[in-house]
Amino acid sequence: MTAPTLFALEQHDEFIGRHIGPCAAEMNQMLADIGAASLDQLIDQTVPAAIRLPADLPLPAPKREHEALADLKAIASKNVIQKSCIGMGYYDTLTPTVILRNVMENPGWYTAYTPYQAEIAQGRLEALMNYQQMVVDLTGLEIANASLLDEATAAAEAMTMARRASKSKSNRFLIDANSFPQTIDVVKTRAGYFGFELVIGSLDDHKDGEFFGALMQYPGDNGVVRDLTDLIAGLKAKGTTVAVATDLMALVLLKSPGAMGADIALGSSQRFGVPMGFGGPHAAFFATREANVRAMPGRIIGVSKDARGKTAYRMTLQTREQHIRREKANSNICTSQVLLANMAGMYAVYHGSEGLKLIATRIHRLTAILAEGLKRAGVPLLTGAFFDTLHIDLGARAESVYNDARKAGYNLRRVAAGVLGISLDETTTRGDVTTLFKLIAQATLDVEALDAQVAGLPNALLRTDAVLAHPVFNTHHTEHEMLRYLKSLQNKDLALDHSMISLGSCTMKLNATSEMIPVTWREFGGIHPFAPREQVQGYYEMINSLTDWLKTVTGFDAICMQPNSGAQGEYAGLVAIARYHASRGEGERNVCLIPKSAHGTNPATAQMCNMKVVVVDCDENGNVDVADLKAKAEEHAKDLACLMLTYPSTHGVFEEAVMDICAIVHANGGQVYMDGANLNAQVGLTSPGFIGADVSHMNLHKTFAIPHGGGGPGMGPIGLKAHLAPFMADHAIAATGEDNRVNKGQGAVSAAQFGSASILNISWMYLNMLGGEGIKKATQVAILNANYVATKLKDHYPVLYVGSNGRVAHECILDIRPIKAATGIAEIDIAKRLMDYGFHAPTVSFPVAGTIMVEPTESESKAELDRFIAAMIAIREEIRRIEIGALPADNNPLKNAPHSQADVIEGEWPRPYSREEAVFPLAWVKANKFWPSVNRIDDVYGDRNLNCACPPMDAYAD
Repeated sequence: MTAPTLFALEQHDEFIGRHIGPCAAEMNQMLADIGAASLDQLIDQTVPAAIRLPADLPLPAPKREHEALADLKAIASKNVIQKSCIGMGYYDTLTPTVILRNVMENPGWYTAYTPYQAEIAQGRLEALMNYQQMVVDLTGLEIANASLLDEATAAAEAMTMARRASKSKSNRFLIDANSFPQTIDVVKTRAGYFGFELVIGSLDDHKDGEFFGALMQYPGDNGVVRDLTDLIAGLKAKGTTVAVATDLMALVLLKSPGAMGADIALGSSQRFGVPMGFGGPHAAFFATREANVRAMPGRIIGVSKDARGKTAYRMTLQTREQHIRREKANSNICTSQVLLANMAGMYAVYHGSEGLKLIATRIHRLTAILAEGLKRAGVPLLTGAFFDTLHIDLGARAESVYNDARKAGYNLRRVAAGVLGISLDETTTRGDVTTLFKLIAQATLDVEALDAQVAGLPNALLRTDAVLAHPVFNTHHTEHEMLRYLKSLQNKDLALDHSMISLGSCTMKLNATSEMIPVTWREFGGIHPFAPREQVQGYYEMINSLTDWLKTVTGFDAICMQPNSGAQGEYAGLVAIARYHASRGEGERNVCLIPKSAHGTNPATAQMCNMKVVVVDCDENGNVDVADLKAKAEEHAKDLACLMLTYPSTHGVFEEAVMDICAIVHANGGQVYMDGANLNAQVGLTSPGFIGADVSHMNLHKTFAIPHGGGGPGMGPIGLKAHLAPFMADHAIAATGEDNRVNKGQGAVSAAQFGSASILNISWMYLNMLGGEGIKKATQVAILNANYVATKLKDHYPVLYVGSNGRVAHECILDIRPIKAATGIAEIDIAKRLMDYGFHAPTVSFPVAGTIMVEPTESESKAELDRFIAAMIAIREEIRRIEIGALPADNNPLKNAPHSQADVIEGEWPRPYSREEAVFPLAWVKANKFWPSVNRIDDVYGDRNLNCACPPMDAYAD
């Protein structure tokens, strides 16, 4: 026996085996089962030769986990952590450690999927209901959604919602000049493609104007707090829909936007326990009046009943979403910021109303002490009534004070020549205030004396209504109670810590612990997005190296890291295409070709860019109908903007004509946008740039291991060919690159220059630990696992689409329509029955109604795949019993699924199958039983009886 070499013993490729599920022996067995001699042969049979990369990717060699962590720690140490007084919607905060450890760092919360299967998502749905209730209470409005991406994009969504809701015939939208500049930047970009006329100026100067909508900032960018009631009333009298961008912490004390008459309130919930993270991820809140609910963007959690009449939660009014309404949808949003919304909501649960009042009052008191001291020292204050922010006029001294503050460890804000801004937060101490005062006034501050003398906020600005009165905000204030509450919610949710989640087009792979650990490092979390460039060299180094790796992986010349979701990536990509055409004098190009099989975000995104959607047919094998594409591209040659194409297709196959498709679009003057939803089947084997795409987004929360977080966060950076690079997003406040960057001056699409920058290190770790060798193998095994599942199940459920060699890509579609025709059992019944076996359902009825789409990913072991296959076959046998009449069509394990503990312990059992069949359908289920906490939920009841706030406690009496 040959002794292993030292190189082998050093285990540089150790993480590859940790990330990829099947071992070599299992792969060989799986290959034999599907009839392939080797992994290479399988790939040859699956991926068209014409698009295969000629060589392996020139990426670094893989690294062990501790080595990659050490590398990233060295990079992170180059970030300088200062006390941030910059404000502008980003504030330092104290994350309660019980929430940090048990939510943010807990795979039971961060590896869960979007709660489409509500019966096994009751925990995070309840947490999101708490978040919505918190927002409703603090904003004084009637209904809130379950979060948006960031404050600036929420403001842009408010503008488009205002257009839907307003009765005004005006095409003008008013923006308060005292709004955050990054918000104005994003709204400008969005308005340009809708053709809205923006008016940016003083509210007082434009209060008599005609506008379909208006955006106000409260408190203002300069810190000023004023009563907006009369301004709002005057604008609303003319049909204007009024949105107020605001601050939840300030609203703990201040009169609410709802009380002042606003139609919409929005902002960031970041300072409720979520680190600044160089810009994100943070949950944006969004609330409105109930009359506007169907016009509201984003996901809404509502209350319904289950089959036993028990109160249960679900995502409500889903017919508003882009998957159903496509280009007529309210928004292209496909991602909330669920994990961060849950953190913010739990921050309110833990502190309660009184705790939040203490925090908010402390912030204001310290600000007031500093303001009074500066005033007495003769320093001109430019801010009247305020909550936490002051602007001071220091004239020629401003720059020296700014620099002295930095040397002392404080970042102030440069507002204008001679003017500095100071924002205080939850972490500010009396020592900080004393130091800041000495730096500015060059004197000593008597905090105790001023504390007894300063006045509070004017009574006219204070809220008088009670907030957070629901019991959930008044129960869990000890750590023991909070810990148990969080655990009770986690126990209701099925996440990747329990079993595989085989969702097609969603790539629920391993989110490795070593990838996640750096997210909570203070060197990444404690950084303001607009901190001075020299203080964030570590961030730039990490982002630049990730950018270089993604260029290599995708075959593009440039990467824009700004979009903070896949849908935002789509939007940023189409904006770049539109800007490119306009730069060539071809701004009339506005036709977007989209195959019938496309993800719902594609047509919704095209509509947001003012493009006309023209649908392209698919052939009987699920491929783009090339003849139809060619005919439509030629018909629209003069106004063709682009094609939006998902590859491999949403039908789960590599289309062999893809290069011809790109060539047809290019020949007719269009650009090719490739949706990156299925990039997990390309990495290391082919690439969008090599295939012929001009721009593509990358779902880092899919292919590159950022976890789904129960429905967010995400990151959707785009890759672009060189000719489109000058048109990718830049930022009005913080540059996205060096001074000579080609995109300098382009408008932003997200609030921060690098979107949700603090989670980019997850993908950095993923690529660093797998290396070029590992990411290629991951793709190969993803394809192997999908073909293994398809082969094992094809005799039980027809596989709808396969390639020319009978292979699927990284996912497969199982056709349930013949079963439904024969038995009445639908795909949703199979989805619910899988819960009894301990599995989350595959994707249901997308992209083809009456089907389920399975994507096992490379991270699932053969044993886990075999358990899933066994469950699916057992369910098919149950269906066969219905077919032969052994079980009634309306009273069987599938129609009654899922089964809860209440089913088996309460009352008689009037069903024609046993209790054991119901809850332990296979022997191994007993060993690790996941109990759905409710029975099947009544969706229709929930939509007809809309309730999107925490129900009263007597609702749980049953």
